[in-house]
Amino acid sequence: MKLTYQLEKSPKAHYLHIQGDLIGDEVGPKLVELVSDAVQEGVRNFVVDLSEVRYISSSGIGLLITMLTKMRNVGGEVLLTSPSEHVKKLLIITKLNNIFTVYDSIQAAKDAI
Repeated sequence: MKLTYQLEKSPKAHYLHIQGDLIGDEVGPKLVELVSDAVQEGVRNFVVDLSEVRYISSSGIGLLITMLTKMRNVGGEVLLTSPSEHVKKLLIITKLNNIFTVYDSIQAAKDAI
């Protein structure tokens, strides 16, 4: 399933809503660019909504780590929200649940920011 996304900007954070499979295809560099733009704009919280992501490949994981690294390099944070059961299991297996802050909902992330 082709990856599509919408970006929602607020003064405190940028919210990236992803739909489809996160496999680090041609959309991948564009997502990293969105994080770079947020950094340029002085935004330090980048929220990735995974509620409509069914599958993440190893390239997709690399993509999330690249985004996190870019944010952490400037003292920022990438927050993951609403992962499906499948994606949640993947985060646990890969130990990424220890690296990323994961929230059950976008609202929970908004409250935390």
